[in-house]
Amino acid sequence: MLSNLCTHYVKEKVRVLNQPLVSVIIPVYKVSDYLDRCVNSLASQSYSDIEIILVDDGSPDKCALMCDEWAKKDDRITAIHKQNGGLSDARNYGMGIASGEWISFIDSDDYVSEDFLEILLSTAIKHDSDIVECSCVNVYENGKCDEYHDDLSESDYSASEASSALIDEKPFHQHVWDKIYKRNVVRYIRFEVGKQHEDEFWTYQVFGQAERITKINCTMYFYLQRESSIMGQGYNLRRLDALEGKWNRLKYIEKRFPELLLQAKLDFFGSCMYLMQCVIKYMSGKERRQAIARIREYKKMCHITFKEISTVQGSSKKYYYLAKINIYLCCKIKADLNIGF
Repeated sequence: MLSNLCTHYVKEKVRVLNQPLVSVIIPVYKVSDYLDRCVNSLASQSYSDIEIILVDDGSPDKCALMCDEWAKKDDRITAIHKQNGGLSDARNYGMGIASGEWISFIDSDDYVSEDFLEILLSTAIKHDSDIVECSCVNVYENGKCDEYHDDLSESDYSASEASSALIDEKPFHQHVWDKIYKRNVVRYIRFEVGKQHEDEFWTYQVFGQAERITKINCTMYFYLQRESSIMGQGYNLRRLDALEGKWNRLKYIEKRFPELLLQAKLDFFGSCMYLMQCVIKYMSGKERRQAIARIREYKKMCHITFKEISTVQGSSKKYYYLAKINIYLCCKIKADLNIGF
């Protein structure tokens, strides 16, 4: 039950027999310039048996009114209003009232193709998959987007295989929003409230719960790049939340998929190196010192060995060796030479 801090519109939903309901959860905060495009792309989906849950996370602009107008216009849309708690908290609220057999998350400044849900759901049913991920493309505020090429291939993975691909970020990605999930896979896994890079804390757990995960090389999600977004803001100490998420994943992999432990350790160590470079290049003062100390501590906790580093392929191996000896010196050299950004 929602607390008294929340109000929402709930409407009777007309169901089509034998069609699974898809719940689409959209956190909303300071996106009045983009919200209509996002919601319209979902309201006009070719697959119509959906519920769209707009979670107004205490937005100070006119988003609350826009959410209510959409809820009045379309009886498949529910508008929730809550005190600001951040992206993860908003997603958790949405999951708390979602009634669909399938769940999808969309960010409110992004949009999707009109067949996004139809293709993801039909692919999931055809392959008996618990999760299906499509391809996404960056779009910009000037209306342009990056080039993309689709071959419409569909590939199935076990939980172990998909977790390995997730570590490599190929072909799967940490993003929560370019996928559809079977409800029973995600229902008990909540997003970490108060964290940036919340995907790093969540997606690996969901993959670990799945029996089969499918990747379809079809671009249907359009990811807006804007400077005012959370990830478009300046570098700060909170960016190290990603490292905490990866550390949690490493410990999870050690227990759930021990065959992937070396891969996870090398990826985590590489992330320590990359973030140390960013800290050296972009941060200063007290926060910089705190970040360097934290990364050094994570490096020690990793306990990576020279034997494990010897398995690294390519020219980056030498940097792993140097970072094992002195991570600050290694990353200072790379930062100064602008290598790895």
